[in-house]
Amino acid sequence: MKHIFFITILSIVIISCKNEENLRPQSTKNLVKTASDSLIYPEEKYFKSLKQITFGGDNAEAYWSFDDKQLVFQSNNTNWNVGCDQMFLMNADETFKDKMPPMISTGKGRTTCAYFLPDNKHIIYASTHLGDEACPETPLKKDGKYIWPIYDSYDIFVADLEGNITAQLTNEIGYDAEPTVSPKGDKIVFTSTRNGDIDLYTMNLDGSDVKQITFELGYDGGAFFSPDGTKIIFRSSRPKTDEAIAEYKSLLEEGLVQPTEMELYICNADGSDLRQLTNLGNANWSPFFLPDGKRIIFSSNFEAERGFPFNLYIIGIDGKGLERVTHSETFDAFPVFSNDGKKLIFSSNRNNGGGRDTNLFIAEWQD
Repeated sequence: MKHIFFITILSIVIISCKNEENLRPQSTKNLVKTASDSLIYPEEKYFKSLKQITFGGDNAEAYWSFDDKQLVFQSNNTNWNVGCDQMFLMNADETFKDKMPPMISTGKGRTTCAYFLPDNKHIIYASTHLGDEACPETPLKKDGKYIWPIYDSYDIFVADLEGNITAQLTNEIGYDAEPTVSPKGDKIVFTSTRNGDIDLYTMNLDGSDVKQITFELGYDGGAFFSPDGTKIIFRSSRPKTDEAIAEYKSLLEEGLVQPTEMELYICNADGSDLRQLTNLGNANWSPFFLPDGKRIIFSSNFEAERGFPFNLYIIGIDGKGLERVTHSETFDAFPVFSNDGKKLIFSSNRNNGGGRDTNLFIAEWQD
């Protein structure tokens, strides 16, 4: 749920820790753009151009093939005959307004977090289909607080681009999901509850040599490697007080986590030199390295008073130079750079007619 997972976009809209209402993206009718036909807001200086590539449903977590020619993403677009998130494939220059892309997951259970392998002919993704072919329930609130489900039926699979599963990489009891691949093409980082907590692990591309790399109590997830494969950036919700720890453990026993307060952490690829990168408050998540390896782009609602908007920000790996990238009044998240560093794909509620659809957009990046 790469979340996630992130989970479906329904789950993705996180409430603020400033007031615990479950608020979702609202109308965009009051936003002013640079021109009537432009998708770019005036302050968005990093976008040379912006192209919308999906038009309906919740579309998120789009990831580039290693050669930047294709994209894999998750969607629950009901017009594509799915009941919950499944994985779809597209060429990087395509749009899907009046047609359906090929589905390359099984169509069973719920899927999340697909990522290309270096051969550009296979993907990895997490799926619950072995536990139940039906879509699992998605609880969003408990005792008035926003929650994410951590399905223990998630396992990580390899599939070819025709949707045939060619390998199962995890077979442990508990949640195994959120896998991403090092740009070096040698390692996978993923999130697992196999030790009773929600921690990060690495493994080889064939599932061997599994190593735990985070150990502190709390939810660690949504991890990505740096361009040179030497570092990992991830989001974490780590309880500190006795009350927060007790609540976290209680929710985890029910397969739930409360993601309203998350900060970014960075470490070496083996888990060493771990340090907290942000201390902004609210929810800071979906981080990804910029091509220079010295900065992180991420989504946050730390400036929000009511839980939204979520916008994209940049910060240096030294924790300095915080800068806002997008200026939406709703939701921008899941930013991912192409391997050549020239384009950024992300999910947004912009240009959705005031509704709640979350679509994919590709920006031509100018630094």
